[in-house]
Amino acid sequence: MNLLQKRCPWAARRLGAAIFFLREYFFPFGCALCGASLITADETWYGLCCACREEIDAAAGRAGERCDLCGKPLISEHGRCLSCRNGGERAFDRVTVLFPYTGKYRKLLKAYKFSKNLALGHYFAEKIEEVVKDLPGEPDWAIVPVPPRPGKIKKAGWDQVEYLARLLEKEMPVLRCLKRLPSKVQKELNREDRMNNLRGRIVVKQKPPETAILLDDVMTTGSTMDVCAAALKESGAKQVYGLCLFYD
Repeated sequence: MNLLQKRCPWAARRLGAAIFFLREYFFPFGCALCGASLITADETWYGLCCACREEIDAAAGRAGERCDLCGKPLISEHGRCLSCRNGGERAFDRVTVLFPYTGKYRKLLKAYKFSKNLALGHYFAEKIEEVVKDLPGEPDWAIVPVPPRPGKIKKAGWDQVEYLARLLEKEMPVLRCLKRLPSKVQKELNREDRMNNLRGRIVVKQKPPETAILLDDVMTTGSTMDVCAAALKESGAKQVYGLCLFYD
């Protein structure tokens, strides 16, 4: 498949679409949001019915002003959210977040992350590619996946960020230059505790690109992005942008 992708991308895409179409026929997942049957090749490729995909795209287009640093929506603030104003310096230059982690969007992430609906990866990868085109950067740039906790892949069977990286590297440079050493689970910690938990536990295992685009699935406090960005800049990266699927 990789050789076919290099020599004939359109044929590889058609073959991949056929595989997902057959998978949906014999082992139906249905639309990740509304549960409707997926009928067309596009629907089975993205894991979403046309109506839900159009609704998500339209909602994203109506998004209001966002923080110019962390990318979260602004309610009454202008330019920068209160959290970033009071949070001190950040190591990353800017974060772009695609969707909120609420309502139907929460369902979308759960279907991808926990139910392993791989078709949704195609939808996310396409949206990421659209964002990356608008990010400024040096000629030497690459997507840098945020590394998983040690043992996560063994326990869960896969890593949702790494799967996206594999899809993206068919179209753009991806550099897996970060490694995460053992640490506590971040979920129940506040921002300060998360920073302390990760400090010194994100290491750079090879020279980073001049412009790194950190890729993660969910951004809560921004501490993971912050520590990863700091490690990259300490190792020679000039610019570090964050790109997350969801903000919590």
